[in-house]
Amino acid sequence: MTQSVRSTAACVDFITRARWKDVPPDAAQLAKRCIIDGLGVILAGSTTEGSTILRDYVRRTDGGEESTVFGADVFRASAGGAAFLNAASGHAMDWDDTQLSTTADRIFGLLTHPTIPPLAAALAVGERLRVSGERFLEAFLTGFEVECKIAESIHPSHYKKGFHSSGTIGTFGAASATAKLLGLDAKATAHMLSIAASLCAGIRVNFGTMTKPLHVGRAAQNGVLAAELASAGFTGGKDGLDGPWGFFQVFSFGDGMDEDRIVGKLGNPYTIVSPGVSIKPYPCGVLGHPTMDAMRALVTAHDVKPEQIKAIRVRAGSNILNPLRYKIAQTELEAKFCPAFMVSAIALRRKAAIHEFTDEFVRSEPVQQMMARCETILDAQIEAKGFEKIRSTVEVDLTDGRTLVQAADERYRGGPDRPFTREELHEKFTECAELVLPEPAMAETLRAVESLEKAGDITTLVNTLATHKTELQGAR
Repeated sequence: MTQSVRSTAACVDFITRARWKDVPPDAAQLAKRCIIDGLGVILAGSTTEGSTILRDYVRRTDGGEESTVFGADVFRASAGGAAFLNAASGHAMDWDDTQLSTTADRIFGLLTHPTIPPLAAALAVGERLRVSGERFLEAFLTGFEVECKIAESIHPSHYKKGFHSSGTIGTFGAASATAKLLGLDAKATAHMLSIAASLCAGIRVNFGTMTKPLHVGRAAQNGVLAAELASAGFTGGKDGLDGPWGFFQVFSFGDGMDEDRIVGKLGNPYTIVSPGVSIKPYPCGVLGHPTMDAMRALVTAHDVKPEQIKAIRVRAGSNILNPLRYKIAQTELEAKFCPAFMVSAIALRRKAAIHEFTDEFVRSEPVQQMMARCETILDAQIEAKGFEKIRSTVEVDLTDGRTLVQAADERYRGGPDRPFTREELHEKFTECAELVLPEPAMAETLRAVESLEKAGDITTLVNTLATHKTELQGAR
């Protein structure tokens, strides 16, 4: 690990030079897939209790009319306020996508949920500026790439010692996307990075609470703030990412970063292409998803009924068991980070979606009893394999004396090795969006995003996303 002296300049150069016309076709296509997924989880997350509290707060304190806040109760706020609320909603269900690791020391999970901060910022600022679909896509992918490369570069101690990367490094994604839309020159972009570095926040003690999505909301809001201040001539320190007082040293507890992961690597290749991004099949911590699929495969193949299960053991490495830290969940937020709930939901219903991640289901007697039969075990053999992939094994003891064993598939659903089909992606979007949008608006949103580079003004997409079910019902 080194003290970089060139990473700030590399980011400034990439942000100011990036152009949609130069984006490879595979990166362009994947960007639109991530936007579809991101819009879906924003709409679904707007219905949660935490999002409702935040929306009520912004209604009382913001007063802006620049940009749209999406959800069941659509309203307008300042661009920063709208970015804040839409991003917090996007992470509220923990159903937003995840950046992948390239090497074993980059723990799967320490990187970011990359889409929501630049998406929320680009939507809010892009609506205010009435930018074209091409400029919106350009800004989104620029922010996505800068965010991912910073996350890949910083020493793993950033996450391991307590920072939540989506909150801290997500700020750079939102700021870079906003800078692109505002057309900042190199000098202002450098100031933007320094300002953003001073606004980064989010610690892991808040996993399993409403504050975890607050981190992502603040990342989007603070990213907009950093770029807007820089645009107005506000200054920040020289080389905000580099040197002994820059982001990489301070936020890694002095362990620094790997310069060769960012210098010469921005857009070469785009992270969204390689190593790629994981779109989540379940609304919970992605580190548990292969385990849940393994449990589903086991109970389905052997037709295991809940009453047949005597005990369940989840064997995994510390990269899974440390973040998924709740032994027995009492709320749906805790359940998102509770392996016992994840396998118990599958055991009881053979699925774990929006209707399973509720306080009522989590606290129900069958779920609490099933979780009490679950044990998590730190497996030395799995630990020794490294942390760039999600590895686990499920063992189920049955009342008839049999023990069934199922290893998780490292080629998990939603990852680059087993990506969602277009139909599966649309199904997830529909499951999310149907909580607030009428069917015609859902279909039009999908069509609009898939041809977004042709749009002359993204407010057409924004207006579709802002459609109320009640509006259409009243029109009939």
